[in-house]
Amino acid sequence: MRYGLQLRTLQAFADPREAVRVAVAAEEAGWEALLVWDHLAWASSGEASADPWVTLGACAAVTSRIQLGTAVTPLPRRRPHDVAQQLATLSLLSGGRVVFGAGLGGRAAEFERFGEDAGVRRRAAMLDEGLDVVAALLTGEQVDHRGEHYTVDGIQFLPRPARQTVPVWVAGFPGKIRPLRRAARHDGFFPVNLQHPGQLAETAATITGLRQHTTAPYDIAVALPPGTDLAPYAKAGATWWLTEFEPEAVSLDQLRGVLRDGPAVP
Repeated sequence: MRYGLQLRTLQAFADPREAVRVAVAAEEAGWEALLVWDHLAWASSGEASADPWVTLGACAAVTSRIQLGTAVTPLPRRRPHDVAQQLATLSLLSGGRVVFGAGLGGRAAEFERFGEDAGVRRRAAMLDEGLDVVAALLTGEQVDHRGEHYTVDGIQFLPRPARQTVPVWVAGFPGKIRPLRRAARHDGFFPVNLQHPGQLAETAATITGLRQHTTAPYDIAVALPPGTDLAPYAKAGATWWLTEFEPEAVSLDQLRGVLRDGPAVP
């Protein structure tokens, strides 16, 4: 199992300078990843929130080893060609240290209060098509795509990422087959509202069955609070632990102890 931090870029961490301090401290303490939230005014409540791409770019500029990414980007709320450009740029800036977390997006209000359609089926269709568009553009080859939601008219998208691929981890509820099928087509899975290690074991077995056609590496990243007994989750199939802090933990001082202690290896 590998060890990272999931940072809710809200409240004080809406200031990207605070996230940069966390990234530096995390790398120094031996953490392997920093993944940040991607929300607009936190479900439209008006709570301060940071742009993830600007934040991650700043973190990339002051680190050299730690993986960086989103947990997760609601791709139906973004244009996939913009996301592809952001991922390629961040990959070059960081030397390829990028993971792309993607999902439907959480609460409907975060779409509706900006005048966007929050229908779950529509978002699911946009997510599936959007992921295909992002993957095609990141190859650097010419892309011709005319789908239900997106068009790419003979564009070669450059520059390419620093590495051949950007790993895509897809979020979803572990008990539902459609999110698992979607995740199995990509490089990793974020279980949402994971209840216990047994549920994770069932999820991992389902994904393994869906991926019988490939031997490519696959990640399952679980977001759990500090102090969790990780051994059962590692046994159940988790490959990453992303330490998840409560929103009230809003200052670097409150995180410093966990950062300083480093990952708790089971």
